[in-house]
Amino acid sequence: MSNTRAVWFFILGLTAIRLALLGTSDLEFDEAHYWMWSERLAPAYFSKGPGIAFAIHASTALFGATEFGVRFWSPILGAGTSLLVYYFTRRLFNATTAFWAVLAMNAIPLCNVGNLLMTIDPLSAFFWMAALYTFWLALERSPNFSWLWPATGLLVGLGFLCKYTNAFELISIVLVLALVPRLRREFKRRGLYLLLAAFALCTLPPIIWNSQHAWATMGHLRSRGGLDETSGLHPTETLGFLAAHFLFFSPLLFLGIAWAVVANWRRARQQFKVLYLVWFGLPVFAFYFFLSFNKQAAPNWDVLAFVSLGILASAYWQERLASNALVRLTAAVAILLGLAMSVLALDTDILRSAGVHFPRRDPADRMRGWKSSASAVENLRADLEKKIGEPLFLIADQRDRASELSFYLRNKRVEGPGHPPVYIVESQDIVNQFSFWPRYDEFVEAPPDAPRPDGEVYTEEGGINPFTGRSALYIQSARTDLLPHNITAAFQSTEKVASIEVRRFGVPMRQWQVFLCRNYHTLPL
Repeated sequence: MSNTRAVWFFILGLTAIRLALLGTSDLEFDEAHYWMWSERLAPAYFSKGPGIAFAIHASTALFGATEFGVRFWSPILGAGTSLLVYYFTRRLFNATTAFWAVLAMNAIPLCNVGNLLMTIDPLSAFFWMAALYTFWLALERSPNFSWLWPATGLLVGLGFLCKYTNAFELISIVLVLALVPRLRREFKRRGLYLLLAAFALCTLPPIIWNSQHAWATMGHLRSRGGLDETSGLHPTETLGFLAAHFLFFSPLLFLGIAWAVVANWRRARQQFKVLYLVWFGLPVFAFYFFLSFNKQAAPNWDVLAFVSLGILASAYWQERLASNALVRLTAAVAILLGLAMSVLALDTDILRSAGVHFPRRDPADRMRGWKSSASAVENLRADLEKKIGEPLFLIADQRDRASELSFYLRNKRVEGPGHPPVYIVESQDIVNQFSFWPRYDEFVEAPPDAPRPDGEVYTEEGGINPFTGRSALYIQSARTDLLPHNITAAFQSTEKVASIEVRRFGVPMRQWQVFLCRNYHTLPL
């Protein structure tokens, strides 16, 4: 069987398995929150561009608001990225190297989990790899002009609309052109500037949204990177960053990539394809590595760096496979270890069956127990509404809980156009996307004949808060019995009415406290 046919069979089979697994677990926090975005389409959002929202909106339109519907594109994008890796690597090296590149990439635990969950990463990696390929093709056709130049800019821009890190690809493009003397003439040609113009068009939606919302994303990105804190050297943060890569990329696979990059450093000056792969990966990794001197970056933040660096590593080790039995054995162990770690990451019950107990909590709990927890909240609300004779709106203590409840409530009962099914605690601070959706502490224009409660404070436009005098259920983690000030001060009374606990294998997996909050009134500014 040819390598190409083997790769196609491998990718199709793997994609079929991934599609079959999509509905076997609850949505993870971010997936539920992105689903809420997809129900409220906008040019951009608090932390990211609109790409993920539009992708989920399209898939749920086809398959409904289910786990499968939300996650549908993730395995498809993973398959597309694998095929792009194969054909690009075959073009640069050979079919055998391309086969191993695809196999190794799909053995990485982070990639396997990432191609089952619908986050920004599958979209980002697909557009990054596509632009990596089209830019190479554009350079092959130089000095003749090719529409692959603006196509590359568009692909970088589409990736940017999914994950802002994709803008680093422009830095890689400029570095490649600047470091290779024969390519510096491209700075005088229209191709590069059409590329930049196509990218610039894609930046308009988030720029327009941020200009209308006090540039909220800039503050969020500074906070995420620890740039709003006092800078300094924290070795434990840097070590944690590297340790996370060894764990999430699989130890031998990550070590193999790192070894290949160091070994190819001198060759990058002599071989253009090596230079190309190095500089399409190094800027992203270096940025987050140096950022981790102050605050540890998550291992998926720089995953784009490992697209080209993984291809480089496959070529480096492929040259040594035929002549060195130890390299062959190590490569086989590395891939098998990566696959084994991927299986364990996707189904931690295998570890439980082997008698392994998690010291704190199972990482897979992020995708378990939400449906049953939401059902318990919904049943409690129905019982209390019968008892007190009034409808209750829902408030949660944090974005993740509010998003999961919003997705899994059978009767979402939104209070008005654009309102979320579950609110977060009112705050004057901009904390996440909930801050930009309709809130229970907002005033709206009152109808001319609407009764006005005694003692209510009105805006100069004569607005009224429709939640005044109403009661709510407030749901928070059971880790604390203390209620936020904005709950106790905004309601006339608060009473704990239930504790919700979801257990698995006899171990508490999710513990919530639920409070009945009576007679809401708005807080002074």
